[in-house]
Amino acid sequence: MFELQINRFASLKDDVLSGLTVALALVPEAVAFAFVAGVEPLVGLYAAFMVGLITACIGGRPGMISGATGALAVVMVALVKDHGVQYLFATVVLMGILQITAGALRLGKFIRMVPHPVMLGFVNGLAIVIFLAQLGQFGNPGETGWATGTWLEGSVVDVAWVSGDQLTTMLVLVAITMAIIYFLPKLTRAVPASLVAILGVSLAVYFLGIDTKVVGDQASIAGGLPSFAIPEVPFTLETLRIIFPYAVVLAAIGLIESLLTLSLIDELTQTRGRGNKECVGQGVANVATGFFGGMGGCAMIGQSMINVNSGGRGRMSGITAALALLCFILFASSLIEQIPIAALIGVMFIVVIGTFEWSSFRIMRKIPKVDAFVLVLVSAVTVATDLAVAVVVGVIVSALAFAWKHATHIVVRRSEAEEGSTVYHVEGPLFFAAITSFLEQFDPKADKDDVIIDFADSRVADHSAIEAIDTMAERYLALGKTLHLRHLSPECRQLLRRAGDLVEVNVIEDPTYRVATDKLA
Repeated sequence: MFELQINRFASLKDDVLSGLTVALALVPEAVAFAFVAGVEPLVGLYAAFMVGLITACIGGRPGMISGATGALAVVMVALVKDHGVQYLFATVVLMGILQITAGALRLGKFIRMVPHPVMLGFVNGLAIVIFLAQLGQFGNPGETGWATGTWLEGSVVDVAWVSGDQLTTMLVLVAITMAIIYFLPKLTRAVPASLVAILGVSLAVYFLGIDTKVVGDQASIAGGLPSFAIPEVPFTLETLRIIFPYAVVLAAIGLIESLLTLSLIDELTQTRGRGNKECVGQGVANVATGFFGGMGGCAMIGQSMINVNSGGRGRMSGITAALALLCFILFASSLIEQIPIAALIGVMFIVVIGTFEWSSFRIMRKIPKVDAFVLVLVSAVTVATDLAVAVVVGVIVSALAFAWKHATHIVVRRSEAEEGSTVYHVEGPLFFAAITSFLEQFDPKADKDDVIIDFADSRVADHSAIEAIDTMAERYLALGKTLHLRHLSPECRQLLRRAGDLVEVNVIEDPTYRVATDKLA
């Protein structure tokens, strides 16, 4: 019992300290994402607080950090520019409702359809995006590229770079931060190395009077408590027409990023989160955020990695991060604004190193070429566009490659039965990509008057397969021959029954046969 209490105390301590570390890293990120969306900094900070708090309390993945993200911000900017921030709040509410619906319909399970190469590409691409985003922090505040958000998604071409002593100072501080994070765990793990690095570098900059960029150079984070307000938009069909497309895109991006991050944290912690519960948690958080003047959000892979690497595993880590962020806004804005940007860049560079799957270089020549191509493709599309597009592209390419590969596996063997029938034994799945190869392997003119197709080692998978069977039946019918189907699985027979008179074949019933069926005997 004593040992159990000690373990609980240690876990709580790790969660609290890790949460404080995450909160410090959340501030500049939330401010930057607000700039990208074209809203006030407090809109991003309120979103980081509320989304982070609610998902930490009721989400499906303890230890995962949620808040305002760049992937959502770049979609919001057009809406804010054309219709104003109140339409954004209404869109965030609708986005949350759609996400709750997805969770209620248990759509979170479809994340299992994301192949491992897509996961690797997602992780690598996101690591590159995080790295490129930090490069934008080396720009001068208020000049081209700083507040426009172009650097955030990987484009740092327009950034007005700092130079001379200021650049040297920032690079030295970044290096010191990374060194502390790397070497401190070798001495002690009593406190998160990232927290020690941020506080240590901040104190050094303050007491030594080092001239370098700080959080306050971006914007003031001082503010009050978020207040409840219904979005000031007309409740008409025209408003719904405006916000619905944005809400659908935001909901999809938010869920994809959250569920993929959930899967990544599952793998790192050797535990299992609950995808459908996370969908509901994200939805509730966004509905609440829209009513309290926030820009909405989803899971953040960078901050989640900081949390996990700092020892945060439980819900208290996310709760601490959110509450600490609120305290920063209410009481400690002047202190937080003195944190050097370089210290936070160093933390994020460590996150990049830890997030990128370096083993993907080693396995590139050992995995199928299609998988290697998908891995690189998803990484590139993530950097060039956004996560949702990259994942969809990766899944589609993987599915097409799978279909093409299995389309070549359909084999038909011909034999003559003693009863005077021609028997075709089909091996492999029969679906849309395989029907051409399937039809080419029959010879109706040379066959007996009675023909049997045996599906013991095959499976009729879709409507295209049924159409192929019907085409085959019509060829034999035109020659005055009879076609029978044998050893169909129950699912295949169900497909044929639903097709009704669309398919004119004779099914030889075989109720005790259980090959190629999903049901247990």
